[in-house]
Amino acid sequence: MMKTKPQLKDWIFATRPWSFTVSALPALVAMFYTMYTVPESSVNWALGLVAVVGAVIFHAGGNLISDYYDFKYGVDRDGNVGADTLTSGVFFPRQILVYGWVFVITGVIMGLFLTVKAGVELLWLGVFGTIGAVFYFRFKRIALGDLLIFLVYGPTIMLGTGYVMLGYIDWALLFVSFPMAFITVNVLHSNNTRDMRSDSDAGIKTYAMVIGVRASILYYYVLTALAYASIIVMVMFDILPAVTLVTLVTIPVAYKNCKMMSQVSEDDVVPINGLDKSTAQLQLMFSALLSLALIVSIIA
Repeated sequence: MMKTKPQLKDWIFATRPWSFTVSALPALVAMFYTMYTVPESSVNWALGLVAVVGAVIFHAGGNLISDYYDFKYGVDRDGNVGADTLTSGVFFPRQILVYGWVFVITGVIMGLFLTVKAGVELLWLGVFGTIGAVFYFRFKRIALGDLLIFLVYGPTIMLGTGYVMLGYIDWALLFVSFPMAFITVNVLHSNNTRDMRSDSDAGIKTYAMVIGVRASILYYYVLTALAYASIIVMVMFDILPAVTLVTLVTIPVAYKNCKMMSQVSEDDVVPINGLDKSTAQLQLMFSALLSLALIVSIIA
């Protein structure tokens, strides 16, 4: 039963706005990268910003729909570490479901607008992104959540934003998307490693559960290392300007997160209770520095 009437702040917090960096920043990086490689594309900056906002709107809708089904299937319940959007009793489940669909439908309308402006090929990326937002909870249940998040919050957002700016697919953006996508997957993976027991009780089979705790620690290490290695490789091959190496200054933060991950065990997940937030903060710093480096390259 609903305990209190939702206030404006409750409606805002229900979307988990602190998570929007993983959708907004890749879109911004794609926008700046396109302006760096093809200066003429800067005339489409307004469409690029619409793409950034659209990515965030889909993200909000996906968060809400995911929270609805996590509550419905018992993943989120009183006493768990997971989202308290519905367990707090502030909202009725149907409110959150309808709220989520409002965002998704708004995102679809914005996507159709961009398709008319940029080209019909954008439609396919939009369809995939919509599927990712609406059906993530189903992919999560069969250990495909990591793959879906990688594809949606990496290549899909960045190729789509680039297409809006250019009117064609710039496949270099596929590679540029990898570093941020690796860190974003680690946000999800640290959450899933922590929630193995509750996910198992709810009948969910995440990738962390499939590979186990020890391999999950190694998996987190590998994704972290790949994020930095890919930046170095792309600079070596002139895909990214040398100034983007500034992202390497976040390595101490990444090391701290890896050290935190190393302390988890099957019997004790307390050491990583806040690792998903710490990893999201790393993604914010990494992506923000990459964006700033590209802006400097555009101006220089």
